[in-house]
Amino acid sequence: MVNKRDAADHIPSVVAHMMTPGVVQIPGDVSVSEAALLLDREQTPCLLVKDTDTRFGIMTFSDIVKRVVAQGLEPNDVEVRAIMTRPVQFIEYDRAIEDASTLMLSTGVPLLIVTKQDQPVGILTARDLMLTPARCRTRIESTVRVGEGEAADHRAVITQLSHAGALLESSALLLPGTRVRLGFTLPGLPRKFSIQGTIVTSYDQLPVSPERSEERPGVDVQFTNLPPSDRSHIRTWVLQHCRKDTDPA
Repeated sequence: MVNKRDAADHIPSVVAHMMTPGVVQIPGDVSVSEAALLLDREQTPCLLVKDTDTRFGIMTFSDIVKRVVAQGLEPNDVEVRAIMTRPVQFIEYDRAIEDASTLMLSTGVPLLIVTKQDQPVGILTARDLMLTPARCRTRIESTVRVGEGEAADHRAVITQLSHAGALLESSALLLPGTRVRLGFTLPGLPRKFSIQGTIVTSYDQLPVSPERSEERPGVDVQFTNLPPSDRSHIRTWVLQHCRKDTDPA
């Protein structure tokens, strides 16, 4: 476990906190028309094109407009490998947000593919950096379940939340890599969320907040397989209700 005893009142923001979870990957010989339907259905910023084991690209609606529609080409007759943007810029999920901003500026790309141990797990765009707040402080009662079936629910409190994950106060033994299901209700919304996630980091003691003097064990959860509707509801609620984290004076 990681022991955090610094003076900060929040866990520093990393790429995983602001990314859009999930990456849709396709081979290079898929037609542009098929890829366009997939982009629309999945509501994702881009598709990751794996043309060969070492050759990757990305395709967005902008690529389709500029390189197919504007050229008068037939989408059914064009393969995505012919219009994909290269090279692709990758960044690990646990890198600082500042590192992502620097990489975008230095390479001139507005979109990064987020990886975990070299496997694609999310997408981070310049729009995310501009419009998505850092993971916000809150206190929401929740439950955590390890596995499915008859597994018991553990009580927890969400202390930071974003559309990509949450920081929890939990006395349950939850080790990094553990797959869990997080259940909670957002104040003001009638629906209850039941979200799959993976424990990224566990803490012996979470950093002290100005409102609370005691420290409690906790975990950092990265959401996985989050439906677009749930992602949208959580992102909107965070933007409307959560206070912005500020550095201590």
